[in-house]
Amino acid sequence: VPAKEKKLSAPRISLSLDQSEDDLGRTTPVPVTQYWSFLSSDPNAANRSGTSESYNPIPTYSAEEERQDGKLWRTVVIGEQEHRINMKIIESYMRVISHGGYYSNGVNAIIVFAACFLPDSDREDYHEIMENLFLYVISTLELMVAEDYMIVYLNGATPHRRMPGLGWLKKCYQMIDRRLRKNLKSFIILHPSWFIRTILTVTKPFISTKFSSKIKYVNSLDELHESIPMDCIQIPECIIRLDKELKEAAENSK
Repeated sequence: VPAKEKKLSAPRISLSLDQSEDDLGRTTPVPVTQYWSFLSSDPNAANRSGTSESYNPIPTYSAEEERQDGKLWRTVVIGEQEHRINMKIIESYMRVISHGGYYSNGVNAIIVFAACFLPDSDREDYHEIMENLFLYVISTLELMVAEDYMIVYLNGATPHRRMPGLGWLKKCYQMIDRRLRKNLKSFIILHPSWFIRTILTVTKPFISTKFSSKIKYVNSLDELHESIPMDCIQIPECIIRLDKELKEAAENSK
C-alpha cells in the first residue's frame, strides 16, 4: 500500500488594503490627506537595482524607507474598478479639493474645488498629472460625502492655461457615482468668467437638466457669504486679492 501523501496547508494570505478614515463630523477645515492611509507599494521598486538580476541583488529596505515608499501610491476603487494613483506626481496639486465644513444644521458637506491650484497645461507631464488628479478628486469626493452636499467652485484668479479642459470635466461628470449626482444640491461658481460660462454651455448636451438647474453664479465673496456658512472654507489668497480688486473696480465705475 503506497504511503499516504501528507498535505500541508498554506498560510493564509490577506489581500485586503485597509485604509483608515478620520471622523468627518468636525467643524474645522479638514486637510484631505488625513482621510487616507497610504498602504500601496511602488511598482517600480523592484527595478531600482538595475536590469541584471544576477549581478545586482534586490536592495534591502529599512522600515522607514518602506513607509515612505508606500506613500507614493494609493489604490482606490471607483465604479467597482480598481485604480492606482501616483501620489507623488500630484503632491503639489492636492489643495485643489478640500472640505469646507457643513451647512443645513451641520449635516450636509461643503466641498471646495479651487481651480487656481490646477497645473499649467504647458507642462510635459500635464496629461499624466491630470489623469492622476482626476482619480484623486473623484475618490476623495466619494470619501467626503455621506449625505446631501454642495460644491463651491473657486473659478477666479485662474489663468486660461490652468483651466481644466472640456474632456476632463466631462470625464469627471461621467465617473461620479449616481448617488453623488443625486445628492448634489447646489454647484456654486465664484467669480465666473466668460470661459467657464462657455464651457458649461457647451457641456449641456451631456449633462442632465437637473444638474444644470443646480448651477449658481456668485460674483463676490460677500455674495457667497450670504448663501452659505464660510467659517470653515479656506479661500486662497489670490482669490481674496481678486475679489478686492473687483470690488474696488466696481466702486470706481459708479
